[in-house]
Amino acid sequence: MRKIWMLVSLLVPLAGLVPAGSGQMKERAEVGIDERLGARVALDVPLRDESGAEVTLGQFDERPVILIFNYFSCPGICPTMLNNMVSVVNRLEAEPGKDYDIVAVSFDPADTPVLAREKKANYLNRMRRPFPPGAWRFLTGTGENTRKVADSTGYRYLRQGEMFAHPGAIILLTPDGIISRYIYGTSYVPADVEMAIKEAAGGRVRPTISRVLAFCYTYDPEGRTYVLSVTRLAGGLILLLVVVFVVLVLRRSRRGTRSASRGGDSE
Repeated sequence: MRKIWMLVSLLVPLAGLVPAGSGQMKERAEVGIDERLGARVALDVPLRDESGAEVTLGQFDERPVILIFNYFSCPGICPTMLNNMVSVVNRLEAEPGKDYDIVAVSFDPADTPVLAREKKANYLNRMRRPFPPGAWRFLTGTGENTRKVADSTGYRYLRQGEMFAHPGAIILLTPDGIISRYIYGTSYVPADVEMAIKEAAGGRVRPTISRVLAFCYTYDPEGRTYVLSVTRLAGGLILLLVVVFVVLVLRRSRRGTRSASRGGDSE
């Protein structure tokens, strides 16, 4: 039994299961997604495209839209999400600009159309298939306006100094701006995205089955620690299962030893 407790004492610190304080608990409560399936996204809020021209989401009404919230200086999950979106697009049968559009909205008011143009060029250059430039738009706007758009989808983020804590997900919109589906995480199964596009094209709303959020948190100077993420929590649960397994194995081994000992004594 002493060996078991030694193992637990080594694994628990690695799991990072204990939050640093109530401030972080409050912070995590302010970051996430409140699903609004079937609701209409804010279609008339003015934003800016890569050229600096004023646009609204209401202008993307010809086909389904894959909506992504991000910000350009993100040191966490944003680059991963966008890179994985490129990988998914390269494997889709659906044709960009014909069957769907992608709209990435930055919620950082410091991001500008110039930066948006650079980001767009960077990701389009990674495409291995024909991709019309107009099929992926990188939009920016004032803090108030991008917040309105995010709020209309239930997407909640929190500023932390120069950075933001925010969840990772893509949101499928029907051609008339209705929220059709949420797909969580930073990497996506092409077949899943393909089906979501078809469902959005047909105006169908699909309940979320898998809801495992990936979060991007930054360093908390007040608590002098990083905020606990879902990834770390999942890792902690796995470690806990390992501990339980080890305990069961040791108990079974001990019982087997006792039975063998008793059998020898009876002889």
